[in-house]
Amino acid sequence: MNRILFEKGEIGCDGTVTLRDFRAAHILGVLHSEPGDILKTGEIDGLVGTSEVVAVGDGCVTLRPTHEERGLEPWFDLILAPPRPRSLKRLLPQLASLGAGRIVLVGAQKVEKDFWGATLLKEENSRPLLVDGLMQAGTAALPQILARRRLRDFMCDELPSLMPSPNRIIAHPHGAKPGRPVWADGASRLTLAVGPEGGWTDRELELFEQNGFVRYSLGGRILRTDTALVALIARLAP
Repeated sequence: MNRILFEKGEIGCDGTVTLRDFRAAHILGVLHSEPGDILKTGEIDGLVGTSEVVAVGDGCVTLRPTHEERGLEPWFDLILAPPRPRSLKRLLPQLASLGAGRIVLVGAQKVEKDFWGATLLKEENSRPLLVDGLMQAGTAALPQILARRRLRDFMCDELPSLMPSPNRIIAHPHGAKPGRPVWADGASRLTLAVGPEGGWTDRELELFEQNGFVRYSLGGRILRTDTALVALIARLAP
């Protein structure tokens, strides 16, 4: 945990924050902080900066934050045919740490149909995982998760407005041109599409390519979603 993050409503009228949860335990048990110490802090989806430790005791920590800077901004959006819930649970903190903006979970032919009842689709379950990733990375911009069961409807109706960047990559082990893609606009976010572990179908690949996505491959090995995503993001990072 490299930055303690607060929800917007946690800062009181007197400008202080009192923590009694795992964050307080970290400050007391790992950082061994005392009054007067300065910690890196931030507000979720807000500014970042530092906080002075005002008081400690009985498992509580009171901080006085000064947040005046913008944290690191997201640099990519992700269209993901979701893996099994256990894998997705491992992935969400990593995606937040690595700089995801929007994460759209889309239906694909090889996505297990019972995924759409997964509890991770509920914000109260996914949000703590994303926040954990942000605190690890030391930034505050919370990724947005959307679930869309019909890939074609999403591509036709929402892709142009939600992910307007011309920089569009679809991960696929076959048929990709060698070398790193050249961005059409270096200032725009990357939009990355990653399929199910069984792969995109030919029809799905055609749909993406009709919408400006370029194939990109890490090689001929078929990788698990969590392995492929981290490797792709590391390779494509600006």
